[in-house]
Amino acid sequence: MFDFSACDFSPRKGVSAEEVRRLFSGCDDFTSRAVRSGAGRLTAQVFWLDGCVSSRDVSEDVIRPLRALRCRSAAEYLAAAEQGGVWSCAAAVRTAETEIAADLGAGFAAVFFPGAEAALTFEVKSQEARSVDTPSVEKSVLGAKDAFVETLRVNTSLVRRRLPTPALKLWQTEAGERTKTRVDLLYIEGTAPAKQVEAVKRRLGRIDARGVTSAGELVRQLSPRPRGAFPRLVHTERPDRFVQGLLRGKLGVLCDGLPVGLLLPCSLPELLQVQEDRARHAAVAAALYLLRAAALFLSLLLPALYVAIAMYHQELIPYKLLLSVIQSKAEVPFSTAAEVLGMLLSFALLQEAGIRLPEPVGQTVSVIGALIVGQSAVEAKVLSPIVIIVVAMAGIGSYALPSQELGAAVRLWRAALVALAAALGLFGLMAGVMALLWRLCDMEDMGLAYLFPLCDTPQGEAAKRLLSSLGEKETLP
Repeated sequence: MFDFSACDFSPRKGVSAEEVRRLFSGCDDFTSRAVRSGAGRLTAQVFWLDGCVSSRDVSEDVIRPLRALRCRSAAEYLAAAEQGGVWSCAAAVRTAETEIAADLGAGFAAVFFPGAEAALTFEVKSQEARSVDTPSVEKSVLGAKDAFVETLRVNTSLVRRRLPTPALKLWQTEAGERTKTRVDLLYIEGTAPAKQVEAVKRRLGRIDARGVTSAGELVRQLSPRPRGAFPRLVHTERPDRFVQGLLRGKLGVLCDGLPVGLLLPCSLPELLQVQEDRARHAAVAAALYLLRAAALFLSLLLPALYVAIAMYHQELIPYKLLLSVIQSKAEVPFSTAAEVLGMLLSFALLQEAGIRLPEPVGQTVSVIGALIVGQSAVEAKVLSPIVIIVVAMAGIGSYALPSQELGAAVRLWRAALVALAAALGLFGLMAGVMALLWRLCDMEDMGLAYLFPLCDTPQGEAAKRLLSSLGEKETLP
């Protein structure tokens, strides 16, 4: 027997089936069906969106149980369905058009009962989604081989498998006026600072875009202003790296429809780390980290340094190398700065073409373009060989960086430093480097300096958290 006293059937302002039909007029995927109760006296209307639900689940878990219920009144019919008469793991009473429309788009079936100004929605989502696959961007050598997908609950399950503890908290909100995209904030209670959790919740609650369909909308809201070229969040497609960040007290953000997780706050040294460093010997991991740091400086400074020395400070070049540079430049009609900037532009074009084209074609374009175009430019006396070597070394250095967002920022600053070096020589280069260092030292988010642990915020909050995590007494002011 069903307990009708637990349900409130008093008259209230709500919606009707006709209003929902008008709301979805012109939508050919909007489907409805009338279902009579077992007694044959009452008729319910079932609505769903074709493609968003599983047809089998709608038939077996909603329509068949409704048909089997033997009820004498509409109130009894609704109560029986709400209290287990319909075989669905999730059910909710909806009294607003917006709520019903959001549920239908999320893979629910809405049932309207005769005389009721509310609907019951039951979860019957389609299970058609991309299966968990290996990471395509962050290659795994010694780590796990699974990666995030576009389904939010699959991603949270990948995290829960690695952190099966109730201390892992999940806070959900909806972003986007039109899309109503589900966004989850994950953190470990007692490990993540409470002030940071509240700050991120406020930032997520302020998203007022019409739709959230890419990571850009989230990054713009989660990153503090003014924003710079350097990334302020860690983007990862690997659940093991995501979980490792949560264990270190960071906050993670997952978004429905995006196969990537965001970790914040982050610092520049963290962007040079990879998950496999923890699986290697400490000496090997330290050597590889230093190699990536050297690649960062090489990619950032080498072209500008060559332009400054070749144009203004030739006395710094060894004599034999200087003769080679002079000989290679003798028949080239362009200045050194024009050569380097042109090669950087060509390198960026080849990289973009390799990314946008299909994978087999993109690899062919990148390799053949670099070999044939570079060799032809040297033979035609358009470029000097040393410029190609310098730009190629800088490009290889950017490819060694684990973070693509960091590599993009380095490419922008590299071009700016080349322009300063072409204008003022080493003085311009040093001025640009000092401006970059000032900018990096000035950046902080939620108390964490961007260059931590190389530098700290004026309040010393990041250093205090590090000392407390090591079990030492805080002595900073």
